[in-house]
Amino acid sequence: MLLLLIISIPIVEIYLFIKIGSQIGALTTISLIFLTAFVGILYARYEGFNTLKSGMSQIIKNELPVYEIISGAALAFAALLLILPGFATDLLGLLIIFPPTRKILFKNVSKNYSKKVKEKQNFIDGDFEDIEEDNDRKF
Repeated sequence: MLLLLIISIPIVEIYLFIKIGSQIGALTTISLIFLTAFVGILYARYEGFNTLKSGMSQIIKNELPVYEIISGAALAFAALLLILPGFATDLLGLLIIFPPTRKILFKNVSKNYSKKVKEKQNFIDGDFEDIEEDNDRKF
């Protein structure tokens, strides 16, 4: 599966380069790639600082900033996608950077993850009794 993904991403990107480049020109295509990378990185930095501020406010309230931690990791991944040249990776990176789409993605992933975790959990129900060690009682 991973090998298929590694092979298919460059194929899709090359196809998009050819199609878009034939429509708007080679220089414009290259400029657009650099522009999306630059603007995306700036916006990822802005969103990263917002996530950091939100996480600090959660810590001040003595709450665990779970969403902010996951959001920060997603923003780092989105910035990586924006640095990589290509239109498909830029589109995916921009979708991850924008907070509304990021929340939708997290909601879908967390639903799928919680279903899998519930299916895998096996519990053995039982009772226990604390036994204090007495010198008189031997097993």
